[in-house]
Amino acid sequence: MVSRRQFAVSLGAVFLASPFTVLAQPRSAKVPRIGYLEPIIPQNDSSRFLEDFRQGLRELGYVEGKDLQLEVRWGQGKLQTLPALAAELVRLKVDVIVAVTSPSVVAASRATRSIPIVMPVSSDPVGDGLVTSLARPGGNITGLSMMTPELGGKRLQLLKEVFPNLSRPIAVLWNPDYVGMVARFQQAEGAAPAVGMGVRSVEVRDSRELERALETMDRDRPDALLPLVDPLTFSQRFRIVEFASQERLPAIYETSQFVDAGGLMSYGPNTDDMVRRSASYVDKILKGAKPGDLPIEQPEKFELVINLKCAKTLGITIPRSVLVQADRVIQ
Repeated sequence: MVSRRQFAVSLGAVFLASPFTVLAQPRSAKVPRIGYLEPIIPQNDSSRFLEDFRQGLRELGYVEGKDLQLEVRWGQGKLQTLPALAAELVRLKVDVIVAVTSPSVVAASRATRSIPIVMPVSSDPVGDGLVTSLARPGGNITGLSMMTPELGGKRLQLLKEVFPNLSRPIAVLWNPDYVGMVARFQQAEGAAPAVGMGVRSVEVRDSRELERALETMDRDRPDALLPLVDPLTFSQRFRIVEFASQERLPAIYETSQFVDAGGLMSYGPNTDDMVRRSASYVDKILKGAKPGDLPIEQPEKFELVINLKCAKTLGITIPRSVLVQADRVIQ
């Protein structure tokens, strides 16, 4: 029989013999937190871009809630709320901030110089002073840019192919207060002479200005319409498309969501693809890459979407030379 003294000595020997076994127990790995900032009003607490980003993460093998945690913040369509939301994500000490569209990037960049920032879709990061160059951005910002030299000219060229008799300047509907829009307007303005067109600037900063602008275009009619996408015009896309249809006004849009809403045609980067690709930047940063060393990519996929139902309503025939270029045709 083992005495109480012998048992205590034996137990002490066990602890003394295996102190490193106890100390070597693995700690639970920290789950990275990703801040997600988008200026729109969400639908059912989500958005098309957020779901694209989640899909990109899944394709890389991440399981939300297990391998990482998302901290999602919405601007609710009010750009002035973005700085406070960005500051909130910084206080949460997230590992990366995914800032969707240029105003979100600007807000995040002003809130932190240390937390990596990934841009899924940005307008002109070099021109806006956010990065040093596309090849080597420097600082804490990287991601993807929608700016490519041929976009403005290609849209106007498509308009000219479908409507060869355009003579009056086309109306470019845009928000000068939205970061990155000046470069996009100048791109269209600079490309117009090469295709024999003129450009008329129509500035809108809120929904009231938009309605006034539409009334003005009703009285002083342009030959065609090119709305540049920002949170305002995107949220008002059904109104803009409705106006173009009622006035039988030819229009080309930057993104396919306007065509899905009933618009005539769009040409631009596949933004869903860009947002999915942004997940790879998050992945590289979580694995130790520095954002300033990751080159900013430009769009790989462009898409022409045509709505034949809208064309029929407008009483026009889309030339076969344009139809064969379409990536998607809505019947």
